[in-house]
Amino acid sequence: MRYSHEEQTRIDLAVTFRIIARLGMHEAVANHFSAALSPDGKTFLLNPKWKHFSRIRASDLLLLNADDESCAARPDVDATAWAIHGQIHQRLPDVRVVLHLHPVYTTSLACLATPQILPVDQNTARYFNRVAVDTLYGGMADTTAEGARLAGLLADKRRLLMGNHGVLVTAPNIGEAFDDIWTMERACQILITAWSTGQPLKVLSDEVAEKTAQDWEKIADFSRRHFEELKEMVIEGDRTVLE
Repeated sequence: MRYSHEEQTRIDLAVTFRIIARLGMHEAVANHFSAALSPDGKTFLLNPKWKHFSRIRASDLLLLNADDESCAARPDVDATAWAIHGQIHQRLPDVRVVLHLHPVYTTSLACLATPQILPVDQNTARYFNRVAVDTLYGGMADTTAEGARLAGLLADKRRLLMGNHGVLVTAPNIGEAFDDIWTMERACQILITAWSTGQPLKVLSDEVAEKTAQDWEKIADFSRRHFEELKEMVIEGDRTVLE
C-alpha cells in the first residue's frame, strides 16, 4: 500500500513509540517525539499529552505548527513537549526528527559532575566530540525561552546530553534518529558497566575514536535498516499502530 508523506511519517513515528516502550526506554507517560512535515520544519507531528507509548497509533499524533502559540494552551499538548519541540522545529529547519527520553543509563551518565561519553568501545566512540552537553538544568523545561536555549545548544551538534535530565537527539529521518538514541543508551550502559568494575578504563586514542565516529557516519543505511527491521516486527505483532 502506498502512503502519503504525512501518512508514512505518522506510521513510522507511531512505531518508534511502540519500539521504545518494548525496550523500556520510556518514562511513564512522559517523554516526547516529533517529526517535521513541512519544508520549513514548522509543521510537525507530536505525541499527545500523557498517552502511553505502547498505545500510540498513527492517528493519535497531533499536527501542530511551531508559529501557532495557541498550541501551548491545548489540553492535549504537553507544556514541556511544546516548549522543546516547538522551538527546535521553529529555529532549526534542517532538523526533521526530535526524540527526547530519560533512559536509565544515558540519564545516569547525565547526572555525573562531568557528563561525558568516553570512547571505550565501538558504540561509545560513535559519540566522540559529537554530543552537546547542557549543565544548566533548572527544572521542567516548559517555557519558550528554555526551549530556545536548548535549540541553541544544538547549533553544531545532533545530540544533546541534558545534565540532570535525560537526552535529546535530532536527525534527518526517523530511522536514523531511533538508531541513534538506541545506540547512545547502549553506549552509556557499556560505559557505566565498565566503570562499575572498579578497574581503570582503557580509553581509545583520539585518533581511533575519531576514525570510528567517522565510520559510523558513513553507514546511515545501517541505522535505517535497524529501524525497518524492528518496524516490521511491531506491525506484525499489532497492526493497531497503523490506525
